[in-house]
Amino acid sequence: MHVQHAKHVFSRLAIVLGARRPTAGAGDARSGQDVRVTTLARRLTTTDAVVVGLGSMIGAGVFAAFSPAARAVLPAGSGGALLVALGLAAAVAAANALASAQLAAQYPVAGGTYVYGRERLGPWAGFVAGWGFVVGKTASCAAMALTFAAYAVPDASPTAVRRAVAALAVVVLAAVNYRGVTRTARLARWIVAFVLVALTASLVVAWAGHLGGPGGPVAGAASTVGTAGTASTAGAAGTVGTAGTVGTVGTAGTVGTVGTAGTVGTVGTVGATSGPSAASPFGGPAGWYGVLQAAGLLFFAFAGYARVATMGEEVRDPRRAIPRAIVVALAITVAVYAAVAVTLLAVLGADGTAASAAPLADAVERATGGLAGGLTGGQAGGQAGAAAGAAWAGGWASPLVRAGAAVASLGALLALVAGVGRTALAMAREGDLPRGLAAVHPRFRVPHRAEVALAAVVVVLVLSVDLRGAIGFSSFGVLAYYLVANLAAWTQTGADRRSPRALQAFGVLGCAALCVTLPAASVLGGVAVLAAGVGLRALTLRARAR
Repeated sequence: MHVQHAKHVFSRLAIVLGARRPTAGAGDARSGQDVRVTTLARRLTTTDAVVVGLGSMIGAGVFAAFSPAARAVLPAGSGGALLVALGLAAAVAAANALASAQLAAQYPVAGGTYVYGRERLGPWAGFVAGWGFVVGKTASCAAMALTFAAYAVPDASPTAVRRAVAALAVVVLAAVNYRGVTRTARLARWIVAFVLVALTASLVVAWAGHLGGPGGPVAGAASTVGTAGTASTAGAAGTVGTAGTVGTVGTAGTVGTVGTAGTVGTVGTVGATSGPSAASPFGGPAGWYGVLQAAGLLFFAFAGYARVATMGEEVRDPRRAIPRAIVVALAITVAVYAAVAVTLLAVLGADGTAASAAPLADAVERATGGLAGGLTGGQAGGQAGAAAGAAWAGGWASPLVRAGAAVASLGALLALVAGVGRTALAMAREGDLPRGLAAVHPRFRVPHRAEVALAAVVVVLVLSVDLRGAIGFSSFGVLAYYLVANLAAWTQTGADRRSPRALQAFGVLGCAALCVTLPAASVLGGVAVLAAGVGLRALTLRARAR
């Protein structure tokens, strides 16, 4: 039994790698045609792989997922619940990343979990993973294109114009990918560098405005003592029993303490706005459900490391480079997301984040207005300073954020097209997608037909799909994909095992829980698409068997 299974594994792997090619003489029973399967070229370094992963994850989460996630935790939850959801999403992503790294070291070929599931669990498991990835990430492509248009096109522009710009972005980046993976990696380097600079500048400005605004400690010395003390008392009264003490200190006229009192007052206001008490930031069972739903939406942000695994056939020294690139890219991304999440909650609050279509840009605009108001001092002066700060933000800070968001979305889209194209290539090699998609360009060594077909589908989606729906739908497909990855990693033994099975068990449970707590429309849509794929494959296999 084990010997036969091993022979099957190595036989299928040889075909995937291109060492054996089915020929007309051998008789391809599934197609009756001579299909030439060409391998991709190993041109990517470890750094290239890290950059591709970063480009995917940073574009997805920072500029698209926080708003719908904040809406999921409100009104039952709070800003703290949103941070818990982010942590849960990161934990599930880490388990999935370690499983993917373990599998990629054993199977360094194009296709990612489609290949892993097929080799470890059987053709049906591989198909479910591959179909879920291709469909889910196709929706992600639409989400990123729409996100780019939301930041790049003026707010007053008609919806039709935004959708047209999104479609144009898809076409342009598909053309870049068509020219070869090294061009993709080179462009991704510039994109990631620009985005990180823009994010750093945005966070610095946002925190400077928040701390130096009328309610912050820096502006406390310039604020009216009586007003600050009153604000402190009102803010803290909703949550803390010692509010009277803080308010008394504020009204006593100790200028340095007034700023602190103002900060405490702000915390109290956030708690009152979000709803639950300080002892229960989740709002009971309904709040916990919202946390899980938000985690499922935020998981959309952490799925970029899959691009590294799906491009395993193009990475040099893949058994060492792919696992390292996956872990490094995810670790950097988690740190960036945590910083952005804390900043958004501090400046906008959970309500403001949920209500904003572009939360980071809104945070910078509000913070710069608050900074000018706090430094000017006084009620009238603060209003004038806020207006001046808003004008200053409009001069460079807000455009910088919007430019960073637009470029990051393009980076995510660039990597998505590459990753989906490689998975489609692997599926076409096995006949799970039309075999014509398995073609590799003789000069550029990319799956050009798969990428062109993908671009056509995404253009249709961006003309008809809402951003929130695209995120939820993508999360469902990708969670199903990683559930299969964890099950496949569970079966690995000996030298191929790099992490304990407990992590794969956690990954399976986490993916399943996040799947079922996504918005109902996303769950129903995802189930319907997977069922349609399974049914279509069953009919195809039955037709081939006749």
